[in-house]
Amino acid sequence: MLDLAAAAARVLEALGTVGSEDIALADAGGRVLAEDVRSEVALPPWDNSAMDGYAVRAEDVNAANPDSPVTLRVIGTVAAGQRSTARLERGDAMRIMTGAPLPPGADCVIRVEDTDGGSKMVRIVSARDVGRNVRPKGEDFAAGSLVAGRGTIVTPGLLGLLGGVGRAHVSVARRPVVAVIGSGDELVSVDDFDAVRRGERIVATNGYVLTAIVRAAGGEVLDLGVAPDDRARIRALILDGSRQADLVVTTAGVSVGEHDHTKGIVEEEGRIDFWRISARPGSQLAFGSVGGTPWLGLPGNPVSAAITGELFVRPAVLRLQGVAAVHRAPIVVRLGQRVQGAAGMTQLLRTRLVPYDGGFLAELTGPQGSGLMSSMARADALLVVPPGAELFEAGAQLQAIPLHGSVALDRELRLAAIPAA
Repeated sequence: MLDLAAAAARVLEALGTVGSEDIALADAGGRVLAEDVRSEVALPPWDNSAMDGYAVRAEDVNAANPDSPVTLRVIGTVAAGQRSTARLERGDAMRIMTGAPLPPGADCVIRVEDTDGGSKMVRIVSARDVGRNVRPKGEDFAAGSLVAGRGTIVTPGLLGLLGGVGRAHVSVARRPVVAVIGSGDELVSVDDFDAVRRGERIVATNGYVLTAIVRAAGGEVLDLGVAPDDRARIRALILDGSRQADLVVTTAGVSVGEHDHTKGIVEEEGRIDFWRISARPGSQLAFGSVGGTPWLGLPGNPVSAAITGELFVRPAVLRLQGVAAVHRAPIVVRLGQRVQGAAGMTQLLRTRLVPYDGGFLAELTGPQGSGLMSSMARADALLVVPPGAELFEAGAQLQAIPLHGSVALDRELRLAAIPAA
């Protein structure tokens, strides 16, 4: 069995990237850049004021103080969106608004609070802003400099920056298509819930979980439904998915039971790269390809499918778009209760993160059976218990993998942030 990190690396190394498309900037939020973006202009494009106040020459005001104020002539006003051609000479000042271009001759801006606000003459009572409050041309980006590289996710901040450097359209990775296939005679969709009420079937929840994971990572889902435990039907769905999708994800059928057909079908129609990892839940994980299309075979138990979906499917969808850093950043937590390690297995325990002493206390969400989806629904993170028979007492430090980005506030009003990578 591969360990968790080695298996994750093996999957990512085998994946290529999908094609690209040009889209309007307004539609690019959350997408992944398929090009390097360079600025055509300097940003900001001119020296400008960082304050509402008066543009002055530093040498005229560097001795100003409440006991000996300096009085200057006000020769005009410049607002954001305007530009003054008048040059400041000795003894001159110009009223200026935040963002307005600095007039010629000025080298600093005195905030209005340190003046009497005069319109013809202005009295300045402090020299604290000498040499300050000017945003120089190109302070953010010089013309021709790299704004963002290929494989960067377009965040709201980056979206604004791309607009600032004039990109009305950008090239982004096409959304990867992920074929999701379930199998099992016992499964029905939620639309057939009457069979569940009669005690005959259970809802195929894995498809809903994986659809959410794929979409959150920027992919599109090709839902091929749930096949009965019929080898021919499962084969047809896998081959169909391999022809239409960039990644095929199946749940169940990768163990050694009499009705576990999926792994054997992939061996016949493609290849198996690895099968089984030393992690629990999720040990019955397989990876390979069919018809040149990557395939991930997830376990059928709901929690196992959700965890391997988070740790393998989500990063795969991001990597297909060209993202380099695809894993969520782990954080250090303190245990809220005793946890027993397992020989030869990394345990992934569902946990809630409670702000505590500037960090987080990890509290298990209840019983940890791989069929108990409530433990996953209540979880903020996966507590990583390293392999071995060690007993970790309450208060010990371990790592946890956040399942989503959020910020919590502890009792002392210190922000304790969960990375959203």
